[in-house]
Amino acid sequence: MGTYLNPGNESFRQILQDEYVDKTGLIAHINRVINTSKNLVCISRPRRFGKSYAARMLCAYYDRSCESAELFNSFSITQDPSFKKHLNQYHVINLDITGFISEAKLQDIPLKDVPVRISKKILEDVISAYPGMDRFTSLNDCLIELVHQTKTKIVFIIDEWDAMIRETQTDEEAQDRYFNLLRGWFKNSNFTPSVVAAAYMTGILPIKKDGSQSAISDFEEYTMIKPRQFGEFVGFTEAEVVQLCRQNNIRFDLMKQWYDGYVFKDTGAVYNPNSVMKAIRFKDFDSYWTETSAAESLMEFISQDYNGFTKTIAELIGGIAVRVDTKGFANDLTTFRGKDDVLTLLIHLGYLAYDSEQKTVRIPNEEIRLEFQKSIREVHHTATLQRLAESDQLFLDTLQGNEKAVARQIEKIHAEETSPIHYNKEDSLRSVIKLAYYTYKDHYLQWEELPAGTGFADVVYLPKKDSDWPALVIELKWNRSAEGAIDQILQKQYPDVLKNFGSEILLVGINYDKNAPSGERKHTCKITTVGTIAQ
Repeated sequence: MGTYLNPGNESFRQILQDEYVDKTGLIAHINRVINTSKNLVCISRPRRFGKSYAARMLCAYYDRSCESAELFNSFSITQDPSFKKHLNQYHVINLDITGFISEAKLQDIPLKDVPVRISKKILEDVISAYPGMDRFTSLNDCLIELVHQTKTKIVFIIDEWDAMIRETQTDEEAQDRYFNLLRGWFKNSNFTPSVVAAAYMTGILPIKKDGSQSAISDFEEYTMIKPRQFGEFVGFTEAEVVQLCRQNNIRFDLMKQWYDGYVFKDTGAVYNPNSVMKAIRFKDFDSYWTETSAAESLMEFISQDYNGFTKTIAELIGGIAVRVDTKGFANDLTTFRGKDDVLTLLIHLGYLAYDSEQKTVRIPNEEIRLEFQKSIREVHHTATLQRLAESDQLFLDTLQGNEKAVARQIEKIHAEETSPIHYNKEDSLRSVIKLAYYTYKDHYLQWEELPAGTGFADVVYLPKKDSDWPALVIELKWNRSAEGAIDQILQKQYPDVLKNFGSEILLVGINYDKNAPSGERKHTCKITTVGTIAQ
């Protein structure tokens, strides 16, 4: 076994020593295209979403230098008709491009030389395994002969294929050399058909459509916007997370709140696998993914000074879905023509979830919302700072029972957001509330339509475990009265849902009267205290 050629199955065996969620169904999808004209597959997804685990699994399955049947015996792939046909039947070339980049940086080697080093390392592995190949100095010639002698084609498995593109954004020579390497493997009529059984590449960014990445333009692509049949392999499905929670005595409702939110057609809810497993391991719900190198600097992207972008970020943090046009995105980290391009990048990085039917984005879960809330405090736009200050003051006015100030601020936000949320629609006031209180993440968790008493509370802010702020139960009324909103909270016993929470509860009633005489206040507020309900 080598490092890059036929690395064996030991890495996958190590994965199986821990709790493993069966994702072997991915193998069946690759088996269906192996040795066909559709045998080049490129999957993009965020970091920490299991790309390396999938690569190790595929290596163990295809690698002819090992026997892996017993590793897969208890998994779903054994039920697929293709399982035995392709099991350990190919040479495998496995590359993690980030490893080559890290090594080059450590040794102060120019990144433009990385493609040559990749070729050299593979050639050394082939010669080590097949000494008669030492007469070759060309990697491709050597691989052609390897396939000819062994009558066995090669499966290429390349992790983080786009790392070179991201790391050499301004170095055209480095990118040209890298694409020439890939072109020689995957767009070479003298090599590709006779040598490549299949190729499986993963990365963060989709392939550029401007022709600059023509070396890999023949790949079938699956992204966070269109994962198609690979949707269930992007992360953990809800059924898988439910089972994990049962096995480990973990509360599923909290797991869903923290790590759910990505939804794909025909797949449903998808969870961040890295964060789910860490929450299980540490018995603690926290932001795990965003505290690693998993994400690019969020602040860098949300600091983009496009018209209306500050308001868009406020809408997202407030829990409002925002429309986006993903078609113009250039598939890189630098070319932004407007806020839609930034939002599309954040989809690919995993910061936003995309609804393909509604063409909208939203912050998927509490983990990511925490990162947004932290980053927004570091953005130094005047408009952003004003929104932050107003939201902070609104919380203080609410806690102090300053009903006129609360009504005045809600009315201000309502007027400012007339266009995107349709001033006189029944559900618009809830959007206004979420925008007005959008810094809630500092102290609270936000719930909408929370089942409570004999009904559903409109918006509830539950204080975090390390916060001494009271819980807020907000009821909204349209053309009625703020006092009527408070009465409904009490009559339907909404505070009962918090009876074991151990916190003082403020009831906030807000009413908007669109038929009020000209010049009179349209928004009114009533605030009252229920009192502390002991745990």
